[in-house]
Amino acid sequence: MQLYLSFKEIFSCFMVLFAIIDITGSIPIFIGLKSKGRSINAVQASISSLIIGVVFLFLGEVILSLFGVDIQAFAVAGALIILAMAVEMIFGVELFKNDGPTDSATIVPVIFPLIIGTGVMTTLLSLRAEYGILNIIIAFLINIIIVYIVLSQLDRIEKILGKGTVYVLRKFFGLILLAIGIKLFTTNIGTLF
Repeated sequence: MQLYLSFKEIFSCFMVLFAIIDITGSIPIFIGLKSKGRSINAVQASISSLIIGVVFLFLGEVILSLFGVDIQAFAVAGALIILAMAVEMIFGVELFKNDGPTDSATIVPVIFPLIIGTGVMTTLLSLRAEYGILNIIIAFLINIIIVYIVLSQLDRIEKILGKGTVYVLRKFFGLILLAIGIKLFTTNIGTLF
C-alpha cells in the first residue's frame, strides 16, 4: 500500500463521496425526522460513520477475498449501484427501499443507510482501484465533517435553504454520480475479460 498525497485525487474522491453520501439531498429527510420528534445525535452519527467507513475501506477487500471477489469486480458491481442511485436522484424514483427498524433515528436511518449505506461502502472499495488510500481517507474525513455540520445545524439550514435549492442540488449531484458510475464501469470492466 503506497501512501502519497494528491490534492487532485482528494478533490476527485471528495466529489464522488459527496455525491454518494448526498447529505444535501438527505436534508429534507433529517428535517422530517426532527419534526416527528426523533432526535439525531450529530456527534455520534459522524464518529460512527467515520469509523465504519474507514474499517470497511481496509477490511472490505479482505472480506471480498474470502468470497473470491477482486476489487475490480467489486468496482464494476459498485458502478452499477452508483448508476442506480444516480437514476434515483435524477428521476425521483425509489429503487432502494428503506425498510430498517425505526428504533433509533441516529443509527437507522441516519448512519445507515443515509450516511454509510451500501452505495458508500461500495464506492470506498471502488475508489481503491483508482486512488491512493490516504487521499480517499482525507476526502472521506472532509465529507464526514460536512455531515457533522449539516446534522448539527439542521434548524439554520432549514431556514436558509428552500426546498427548491435542495431539489436542484440533488439533480445536479445525480448527474455527477451518473458520470462517475459510467467512468468506474468502463475503467474496470476490461480487467474482468
